[in-house]
Amino acid sequence: MSENRLRYWILMDGDRWLVAAGLTVGLFVVLVLGGAFGPSSFRTVMGSTNQVAITFQALVASLITGVTLVVTIGQLVLSQELGSLDKQRERMSGAVAFRRDLDDSLGSVGPPDPAAFLQWLIETSKQRAEALGELVEANRDDELCEQTTRFVEELVANADEVEQRLSDTQFGEFELLRAAMDYNYSWKIYGVLWLRSEYDDELSDDERESFEALLDVLTFFGPTREYFKSVYFQWELVRLIRAVLYTAIPALAIAVATLLFLAPSSFPGSIFGVATIIWVVSAAVALSVVPFFVLTSIVLRVATIAKRTSAIGPFILHESDRGDDIDVEG
Repeated sequence: MSENRLRYWILMDGDRWLVAAGLTVGLFVVLVLGGAFGPSSFRTVMGSTNQVAITFQALVASLITGVTLVVTIGQLVLSQELGSLDKQRERMSGAVAFRRDLDDSLGSVGPPDPAAFLQWLIETSKQRAEALGELVEANRDDELCEQTTRFVEELVANADEVEQRLSDTQFGEFELLRAAMDYNYSWKIYGVLWLRSEYDDELSDDERESFEALLDVLTFFGPTREYFKSVYFQWELVRLIRAVLYTAIPALAIAVATLLFLAPSSFPGSIFGVATIIWVVSAAVALSVVPFFVLTSIVLRVATIAKRTSAIGPFILHESDRGDDIDVEG
């Protein structure tokens, strides 16, 4: 696995529980190695200082404080969904107006299921792109035909791939948003605008209308994906609160038990040449930090998605979103 793939697996694609588990195991290994190969005997350090007790006191305090903060922040964010009747009616009016605009522009309001709705928009953009390609084939400008053909072929290939991935997803799953993110509509909008502007003198009225029809469906895809992203973030926040609460209770129990009952004479002997007490304390510390690693794994994904989709419309913030289907310098 390349470094780039590993990086994106950690940031986005990997299961969040697996990422948290990997961080936990990594901390455990570091602590065991530090205790086993440190300059002083770990048991001697435990007997002469109260460093272990101080560490677990800090862990207990941070667990209680951290969980309280996460729940409080989550409640503040989710409280934005609450509102007066006027605000709820305004939200409903906006959703209905969007559907009406779709009907006026595309001839249909589309299916109600989010995954199917995105598939429908992508399929519509593919059909209109193919129609555009067929129209431009008859144009006398060879350069326009070549540029448009490349653009249409890349759009259709990308649409087929994303549609296939969306067919097996449900709303609330990260895979739905991940597939939608790979449909680089911003570059496609720019491509349509650039082609129409660059070769405007060579275009017929029907070709201009075909460019405009493709542009319409692409501009609907943008706000649709952004809306689904915002709802996904809300769902992810709820998952975060639940995951932190689920892991905080056993983590707190382990930290308190270690603080109250662990003594320098506990767990004599060694395992694989390493003192048993080192294994026990390292495991207790790593397990006590699991809620923080769960928080880290989820926030990494949310922050990465927010960064990758921070612009809407024909603006390309990331080189990976660019395509090579049109020769802008041509």
